[in-house]
Amino acid sequence: MDRNVCVIAGGMSKWGVRDGSQRDFFQEAAKACYDDNPQLNPKEIDGLLVASAYTERTSYQTHLAPLVAEYVGIQPKNICARVELLCASGSSAIILAFAMIKSGQADIVMVAGGEKLYTPQKWEIFYSELASVDHDWDGGQGLGLPPPVFAMVAKQHMLKYGTKKEHLGVVSVKNRRNSAKNPKAQFQTPVTMEEVMSGRMIVPPLTLYDCCPITDGAACIVLAAEEMAKDMTDKPLVYIRGTAQASVNNMSANMPNWTTWEALKIAAQQAYSKSKVDPKEVNVAMTHDCFTISEIIEMEDLGFCKKGEGGFFVADGQNDFGGQVPTNTDGGLLGCGHPFGGTGIRQGIEVTRQLRGDAIQQVPNATIGLTHNLSGFIAAHTVLIYGREVA
Repeated sequence: MDRNVCVIAGGMSKWGVRDGSQRDFFQEAAKACYDDNPQLNPKEIDGLLVASAYTERTSYQTHLAPLVAEYVGIQPKNICARVELLCASGSSAIILAFAMIKSGQADIVMVAGGEKLYTPQKWEIFYSELASVDHDWDGGQGLGLPPPVFAMVAKQHMLKYGTKKEHLGVVSVKNRRNSAKNPKAQFQTPVTMEEVMSGRMIVPPLTLYDCCPITDGAACIVLAAEEMAKDMTDKPLVYIRGTAQASVNNMSANMPNWTTWEALKIAAQQAYSKSKVDPKEVNVAMTHDCFTISEIIEMEDLGFCKKGEGGFFVADGQNDFGGQVPTNTDGGLLGCGHPFGGTGIRQGIEVTRQLRGDAIQQVPNATIGLTHNLSGFIAAHTVLIYGREVA
């Protein structure tokens, strides 16, 4: 069996520093998802994949998927499981849900993801991140926190290609401007280039505004086989045209060149090939801007510009509205925040809205969208292509 797969609903909770529990966030996201498509009957959902990376550490809750099923009012009969790939947990879960529906193992699958990261003692989340690398080796060497690694990536890109601190700042200003118009985003105020350039230093050359925040929140998206989707929504159908995932190194210290992410290039090429899409045909993209340098390198390795030209590409506004490929139109990680398991799902929701034509900040006539996540220290990459038509 080889079926077409569509997105029929999506919604998210408010993201930010929240007083609620992980359970609250999943319920808020599910309600927003149901509100997005009143024709969707939760009783018809026969699968659930839950993406969460730190549920045991920060919510003290394992065996999460059956609990979420109960929280959101569904009784999945074909699959009920948790997916974990740190920052790429949500997009990985979408890939698996897509595969199950395409192969006929399920018909309608909800993918839910989110975290409760802000705990009474904020230092706990940083300590937990030491488990994101090889805990016994890299963690013991102090290589457990992302900012130092991405700062070194930025320095190498600057040295090799002439990328400037101002180029990083352009990404931050754009994404915070976009999040200021997104009521679900963590940051509701834009920032100026002056504020970004004079921001508190975290690890040179990265300042506070170059780094995504710690975030509480959740998101849900529902996928369905095309033949069922047509009867379950009055909105334009959005198809998942192709998916891919690749990993070639567990730890960025093992990467021969930190300025070129080979796993991303592999995943991108596979996704483009499966979806029969050329990079120049992508109308809107959600990329993993955990740090400003990330979005710059992603523009290059996704094929939107040549290697080494990412800084100049963003400085020229080519990843902004009116440019070649508007990117992170809802604010991205820098503006929306990053509750690990929810990010890839948030990206899928925004691309779906862009292709349906009902996004908050609409890219005119968008028909093809892309999402990208990376996990850990640039260890694994997922790329998904969405379209108004099948491949």
